[in-house]
Amino acid sequence: MSHNLRELVFATNNPHKLSEVQHLLGNSFHLLSLNDINFNDEIPEDYDTLEENALQKAQYIYTITKQNCFADDTGLEVEALNGRPGVYSARYAGESKDPKANVQKLLMELKGVENRKARFRTVVALIIDGKEHLFEGIVDGRIIESERGVDGFGYDPVFLPDGYSSTFAEMNLSQKNAISHRARAIESLVNFLRNS
Repeated sequence: MSHNLRELVFATNNPHKLSEVQHLLGNSFHLLSLNDINFNDEIPEDYDTLEENALQKAQYIYTITKQNCFADDTGLEVEALNGRPGVYSARYAGESKDPKANVQKLLMELKGVENRKARFRTVVALIIDGKEHLFEGIVDGRIIESERGVDGFGYDPVFLPDGYSSTFAEMNLSQKNAISHRARAIESLVNFLRNS
């Protein structure tokens, strides 16, 4: 494997995401955030699907930096809400992207709703040596009625993965990484990188 593959730009400035993914990649890759490469512009996300948004972000960074990079887009898809908030998960309650407000809005919309089935879906778009690759990770679960736990971020305090009694926010990083949607998508990415 050539040396330049081992350095990857992750198109994020979210420190939670960065540590989650670095944890998954282990020592075989050195992850650079947008901060690390002094990139401070807003990255456009103009599309209505996770796939298109992830690709748009990766292409944007690759065009500017010419460095191998990947971007992810994650959505919480709630069955009773026809798949919402989906691609709009981060700004569900408005452009301020306030996680607390997003969770409150979601709980309000599900008040009295019996079907609380939901899934987290992550799509990772990788651009390496100019070639694009997509990876997906899904974890099924349901939305509980009130927040539990303090770890994690976003909708983690109200998402209970199937087969578990702890929400994502009640799990430590290792527990969450063992089953999370992002972990599953990154795992596919890592396997691909190791075998390429």
